[in-house]
Amino acid sequence: MFDWVQNIADWLVYDVLHLTKGQHLAEALNFFIYDTTKILILLFVVIFFMGIVNSYFPIDKVKNYLSRHKLYGLEYLMASLFGVVTPFCSCSSVPLFIGFVRGGIPLGVTFAFLITSPLVNEVAIGLFVGLFGLKTTIIYIVSGVLLGTVSGIILQNLKLERYLTPWVKEVLVNAQREQDIFHAEQQTFKQRLPIIWAEVVKILKGIIPYVLIGIAIGGLMHGYIPEGFFEKYMDKDNLFAVPIATVLAVPMYSNASGILPIVQVLVAKGIPLGTAIAFMMGVVGLSLPEAMLLKKIMTFKLIAIFFGVVTLCIIISGYVFNLIL
Repeated sequence: MFDWVQNIADWLVYDVLHLTKGQHLAEALNFFIYDTTKILILLFVVIFFMGIVNSYFPIDKVKNYLSRHKLYGLEYLMASLFGVVTPFCSCSSVPLFIGFVRGGIPLGVTFAFLITSPLVNEVAIGLFVGLFGLKTTIIYIVSGVLLGTVSGIILQNLKLERYLTPWVKEVLVNAQREQDIFHAEQQTFKQRLPIIWAEVVKILKGIIPYVLIGIAIGGLMHGYIPEGFFEKYMDKDNLFAVPIATVLAVPMYSNASGILPIVQVLVAKGIPLGTAIAFMMGVVGLSLPEAMLLKKIMTFKLIAIFFGVVTLCIIISGYVFNLIL
């Protein structure tokens, strides 16, 4: 989908700036240009689209439907399955997360999507089958979907809406105000567009600094942290290898397809598959750049709770993988 963005990043870094492929600076800068462009495009498209959707489907109706109809957890499972078909990394999933929050979707349901989207997607599944076989792939897919579903349910039951930032609350108020205007005045789509566009610009202005800082951190990590840096902490004889691997993975930043070849190397070196997969889940599901992007939406306390719950679930998954594989 974004190959053309990668081509532009390659052209700027290697042809215009004449940096050498493989150098730390070149890799970091290439990553920054590619990811920043991709995420800003996603932000624009998702926020604009959700603005149109919200203008016709009031937030209150969405909330009321989800609160009145007992779906018995299916809404979390559906959000996780939607995450499977969206081939995004943790940072790229944030624009859709913002769109869901703005659309009145319960916080736990949006978390279920945010967790599963970077972990399991069609590209990762294809690579997983080739590297580890069908049985391991199926177990991984099921565990990834369950991880998002269970984490979403836990986070929803903690009633964390009060830890959203004032910026998000203002966005929700503005969205409701827009809807009231649209429906009171029976405006046409053409009349609604300027109001929707103004809100898109306002949201983008608010979040762009966080995007730039977050991706800059990710670029530095991508370019300067050696791939084998953490291997010595994942020894198979270490009882605490799974939690250590998960925690140490957070400073790294990659998508599932980028980290899977590293996981294969780790397994080939004798590291248990569950430990290696826990490391992979930590890398793609949690990252400092993602936390930086989420800072505009969540308070530090909410980010800490989110990371804590997901980390715990990943650690449990890692131990279960080691037992059954």
